[in-house]
Amino acid sequence: MELDIRHLEYFSEVAKHLSFTKAASALHISQPSLSKAIKSIEDELGVPLFYRSSKQLELTDAGKAVLVNAKTVLEAFYGLTSELSDIMDLKKGEISIGVPPIVGAAFFSKLISQFKEQYPSIQIKLTEVGTNKIKQEVEEGILDIGLICNIPGHSEQFELIKVLNDPLLLIVHKEHPLAQKAKVHFSEIENQPFILYRKDFSLHDRILEECHKFGFYPNVVCESSQKDFMIELVEAKLGVALLPSRICQNLHHQELVAIPLDGSKINLELGMIWKKNKYLSFGVREFIAVSKEHLFVK
Repeated sequence: MELDIRHLEYFSEVAKHLSFTKAASALHISQPSLSKAIKSIEDELGVPLFYRSSKQLELTDAGKAVLVNAKTVLEAFYGLTSELSDIMDLKKGEISIGVPPIVGAAFFSKLISQFKEQYPSIQIKLTEVGTNKIKQEVEEGILDIGLICNIPGHSEQFELIKVLNDPLLLIVHKEHPLAQKAKVHFSEIENQPFILYRKDFSLHDRILEECHKFGFYPNVVCESSQKDFMIELVEAKLGVALLPSRICQNLHHQELVAIPLDGSKINLELGMIWKKNKYLSFGVREFIAVSKEHLFVK
């Protein structure tokens, strides 16, 4: 058996895209070269790995079995190369972190600054993307670490720590009737024009659940995925919104007022995940350690 790592990478890429054209583009090789490589694997194993008769390429049962084992071998190989890189080039590298749009850098700017002071040679790459996509990309190894807003009770795929439990505050224009209050009861939101998070945000459902608990459905005038846009709408007197307190602390809008909620304990819960049973580079291990020290919810 003379299959090499490159052939397994080629096969996995074709299996991922179920297309020789897309896989060849992703791998930056010609399609004939890729087809020849897959054919050589099939000849070596003595079984077809793909059904080629239909319009959509499909894995055979043998192909599915090979894919499971190929992923295990590739993960072990990438883990080995990462470990050797750490040994040969200690305290360097890159960490890829997925961050939900509602969180942004405001929550972690201090942490990242502290980490960079300790490890100036380690690059941090932040990608702003939704929680579901973060989970997928951590699972696929595209992201090293993900910050997620809906924390699962238990996961077979991920290691997880809770890093934040941040109460939501009501933001209103300074001329709004509620602006003079020290606290606002959650029920007072009922008749307000309300700017809500988009449906693919966990806080969307969490806020609606809280409204239901108080016996009303909010008067939603806009749904958005961008906190800055939500803030601008409140500043334009088009409605009120709920934002995490850490974002409110960094508001530099003199026209806005952030007010604590009374009668409700609605929070932004944030967790940090990374893939189970995967080799973590020196940089990733240290970032998790620093995060536990500075952010971990006891």
